Amino acid sequence: MNMPETEQLILLTDVMQDKALSAFADAMCHDDLKSYAQALELLLEEDMQNSLAAYMTDKILHCDNLFARRCFAGTATADIRRAYAHDLHILQQLAECAAQPPEKIAKAISQGFPALSRGEDNGILGAHWDDEKTLDKLSQFHARNGYGIFIGNKAFTFENGRLKPVRNTSSVSLSDLKDYETEKKAVVDNTVSFLRGLPCSNMLLYGDKGTGKSSTIHAVLNRYAEEGLRAVEIPKDRIKEIDAVKEVLAGLPFKFFLFIDDLSLEERDDKVTSLKASLEGSLSEKGDNVMIVATSNRRHILKENFSDRENSVHARDTMEEQLSLSDRFGLTVCFSSTGKAEYLSIVRQLADDKKLKTDEEELFALAERWALIKGGRSPRRAKQFIDFVYACTAKNIPIDF
Repeated sequence: MNMPETEQLILLTDVMQDKALSAFADAMCHDDLKSYAQALELLLEEDMQNSLAAYMTDKILHCDNLFARRCFAGTATADIRRAYAHDLHILQQLAECAAQPPEKIAKAISQGFPALSRGEDNGILGAHWDDEKTLDKLSQFHARNGYGIFIGNKAFTFENGRLKPVRNTSSVSLSDLKDYETEKKAVVDNTVSFLRGLPCSNMLLYGDKGTGKSSTIHAVLNRYAEEGLRAVEIPKDRIKEIDAVKEVLAGLPFKFFLFIDDLSLEERDDKVTSLKASLEGSLSEKGDNVMIVATSNRRHILKENFSDRENSVHARDTMEEQLSLSDRFGLTVCFSSTGKAEYLSIVRQLADDKKLKTDEEELFALAERWALIKGGRSPRRAKQFIDFVYACTAKNIPIDF
């Protein structure tokens, strides 16, 4: 069969940067058993030695290219579709080579050399990778899921001027977070406005440890990821990089939380100026695609030194300085500490979710003891307690701590 000319790829050139596919292409074009062995080794590492077509399909779907970007934005033209179909035709030819390798490789396989197999693709490409129905399916896939690193990834860090996916993100949902309904609603309403291009504000979630501030942001991200919401976490010691992050995100057709967890700064910290500048004003109707979201254990993000209280004039200036930074967030949401009634309410709801059969009076007594031993009541303590009880119950051992 004719060997595919992968150098003629237009939009899917990055697919051939994959080491396994590059080695396989070299093997097919040059009848090189060494390259074939290298490709086989790499596919064995991925357990894909019997599914070359599926492996290739995955690389195609996750390739960051003009067709995928335009499909997500809803602006793919007929010319872009034709170029993409041209590339798919070449890559399908390459996949077919697995069933009909060139002479030297075929001879080695007939003599017992391990072979890799074409296998089946994942169902999205079908029998003809370049036909209109396949292009329509691919277009719909990218419209729903995005493109490149944004497929299957909601959260990112910023390293060396580039976004890096966070693979293992929290799966928490809003329904997992008990009570605090008013606080959650404020965050959700502001997020929906952000996603719809309506007036909205940067957000500061503050309150005691363990009250669910960060979990609320994770849950909102999970809830609205399918609507194009993503998050980039910025460590508080790298706040000065916010403008650089914004420049990278500005050209992307997603909405981003710029997330700063556990934020606190010293009054004379030079990062304060950077944060103030980034927070200047609210997001406008014209649609900035970045919202700064921070959590803090205190509303006054700037720490006050004892010397700041030496005289009333300076104390007033310090207070105004502290509030000016917090108030620039536009929306501040307080997650207050948990009293006994609220704590036990959360315990009861979490126990119901886990379908625990423990007597309520006994459960509450144990929960109170847990809070006393662990240092206080909070939603986090309640979850830790219920997880412990659930594990003990599953193992059929006494609830003892």
